[in-house]
Amino acid sequence: MDDLTAAAFRARLLPLASAEQKAKYVRFFPGDDSFVGVPMRDVFGLAKAHLAMPADEIEVLLDDEVREARVGACSIMGKAATHKRVSEERHRELYDLYLRRHDRIDTWDLVDLGASQVVGSWLVDRPRDPLYTLARSEAWPERRTAVVATAAFIKRGQVEDTFAISRLLLGDDVELVHKGAGWMLRYAGDVDRAGLTAFLDEHAATMPRAMLRAAIEKLDKPDRATYLASGRS
Repeated sequence: MDDLTAAAFRARLLPLASAEQKAKYVRFFPGDDSFVGVPMRDVFGLAKAHLAMPADEIEVLLDDEVREARVGACSIMGKAATHKRVSEERHRELYDLYLRRHDRIDTWDLVDLGASQVVGSWLVDRPRDPLYTLARSEAWPERRTAVVATAAFIKRGQVEDTFAISRLLLGDDVELVHKGAGWMLRYAGDVDRAGLTAFLDEHAATMPRAMLRAAIEKLDKPDRATYLASGRS
């Protein structure tokens, strides 16, 4: 595709909107009127066709008032960063953009489109200190990024950072962070079930309920019941 600008992306995006789809978003995201009504499959399709969009144009999309445009920006970053032929330079600029403009990656769905793909995959062979800084951020989307980014490590059989960052988030006061940590704990359990049960044995009694429920989803029913009974209400 020749025109890889934010303006061109937006021009291709908006005609795909419908009132019916917008109504669905309103029901799913009550109080958020930034959706215009473009189905996610179409947003992701456009993102796939714009993987070579320059970082400065992606940033323009991140600043767009239309939610689907920001979804497109995050999807471009995620898909481009994990492309089999992505260069180190390209991946680095996407990583830097994600962290620098995290103020615009401020909802759970936007975080989940890039945390593992952009941030986690960059840090696979590098020090993970940036994630621990994010885990201590005052901004909850950054804390969710910290733990969801570890999915890139779990895919490679590395679960230590998932458990360590989840411990840092045990006292978090935002349910969307709890759910992100629980999701990653469950995923880590696919790789290291003993590690997950050890984590639960130590922390189930004090874990946020949403984190606990997400973490134990794949356990046997009796084990789920035991951990739920020991957990805080």
